[in-house]
Amino acid sequence: MAARGRGTGEKGRVLAGDALPLPIRHTNLIFSALFAASLAYLMRRWREKIRNSTPLHVVGITEIFAICGLVASLIYLISFFGIAFAQSVVSNSDDEEEEDFLITAQVAPPPSKPAPKQCALLQSAGAAPEKMPEEDEEIVAGVVAGKIPSYVLETKLGDCRRAAGIRREALRRITGREIDGLPLDGFDYASILGQCCEMPVGYVQLPVGVAGPLVLDGRRLYVPMATTEGCLIASTNRGCKAIAESGGASSVVYRDGMTRAPVARFPSARRAAELKCLLENPANFDTLSMVFNRSSRFARLQGIKCAMAGRNLYMRFTCSTGDAMGMNMVSKGVQNVLDYLQNDFPDMDVVSISGNFCSDKKSAAVNWIEGRGKSVVCEAVISEEVVQKVLKTNVQSLVELNVIKNLAGSAVAGALGGFNAHASNIVTAIFIATGQDPAQNVESSQCITMLEAVNDGRDLHISVTMPSIEVGTVGGGTQLASQSACLDLLGVKGANRDSPGSNARLLSAVVAGAVLAGELSLISAQAAGHLVQSHMKYNRSNKDVPKVSC
Repeated sequence: MAARGRGTGEKGRVLAGDALPLPIRHTNLIFSALFAASLAYLMRRWREKIRNSTPLHVVGITEIFAICGLVASLIYLISFFGIAFAQSVVSNSDDEEEEDFLITAQVAPPPSKPAPKQCALLQSAGAAPEKMPEEDEEIVAGVVAGKIPSYVLETKLGDCRRAAGIRREALRRITGREIDGLPLDGFDYASILGQCCEMPVGYVQLPVGVAGPLVLDGRRLYVPMATTEGCLIASTNRGCKAIAESGGASSVVYRDGMTRAPVARFPSARRAAELKCLLENPANFDTLSMVFNRSSRFARLQGIKCAMAGRNLYMRFTCSTGDAMGMNMVSKGVQNVLDYLQNDFPDMDVVSISGNFCSDKKSAAVNWIEGRGKSVVCEAVISEEVVQKVLKTNVQSLVELNVIKNLAGSAVAGALGGFNAHASNIVTAIFIATGQDPAQNVESSQCITMLEAVNDGRDLHISVTMPSIEVGTVGGGTQLASQSACLDLLGVKGANRDSPGSNARLLSAVVAGAVLAGELSLISAQAAGHLVQSHMKYNRSNKDVPKVSC
């Protein structure tokens, strides 16, 4: 296992203290410069053609040379830096030393062969570890000494699992601390390379439970939740039961648009105001949307709203993003528009692609009012019988508690979007289970919970309004095996080809529906005085508490 992925050729050796030969370094610099120069020239020429309505396929002799230079330098750089597929195309080598660089899935050995021994890097401190291979020992020593950057291990070794093991051992030696409880094997490190997590040394195990069935819009859904808080899933499950026995809940996604808000500085406030008027003028929207929409097949500009602070202009772009959460998609579209505007506003200094008027991963009134991602309302009518039998309380107590706690109490606290009991609990648990960005629970958990007595005060109407749920079913962590399985459980895995964006909208409705169930159950527990009792039962461990006999 430890020897897997090592090559004996010059490309495969990464030894402590080794440096690239001078001719190779010079060649790298030459090809890097050629790549950058060719790309810059072609981008400038294509931009001019687009502006002059010249067909892109009409090329001159200098453009042909630039394209050849770009392709040649790209092939060289990809081949040198060890991408396995490119190496196989460029070198056409069948040598075993080249095969060592391929990042392949681990295949179980045939039954006739003995099981492979545990990697030497995984041996616990108490066990007698096998001697580490000499080459791995040299690499670990190089990382510890700072001669080999930790972040290049995957690229140089071509084996993501081996790179993680070497990095882990180097970390152990540098810190002097054992991390035996952090598992290393059993995870596909190639699946996160370049997109999910850098410099991995293991992975964290989180239990995933299921609440349901959640009867929502005629569907029976089982909601996966990853959490370490006892009682959370049990409470949400009780809320699902109450909703199901009352005929189910219904939802509506009333807004769908991701935002990005760059900030630009001008020589004067007057110039900033001129661009503000241009961007918000409906007569210019078609032109701006055409420029914006070039970034993606799914990105469609919906609107632009601006705010000024002195000579700084904050431009909040909103666009649809299909089934992706869409941060990268909207950012690319915004960059297209900024490049286009630079022609008429050469004095515009773009300070940042994000000026916090978006607003991402921060609690902000603009998201509460204007929305970000999916804006969802979910509601249900809970019968008096179910309130008494399942929730163990009464309608009047629930309505009164919601006003005093969720509405008045949150106002006293100066809450921003926090007019609820514990929406963030459910949002975060579903986000982790389905591969969403957990940090976006900040704005995604903004929620106002409303309870009213209906049908002459006998039944309970409950609703949650969540204006900024930011979810996607493609990209990011959604492609990892565990998270993909949780999305598949909900029937929203991947992109919906027949109706782009519908999978992500359904996922946002599921989040709101689960929050509805969680709110219903927790408020009932507090109204009935059962909260402490249930947490003492489900959320306390007596594993390390000695038993005392009377």
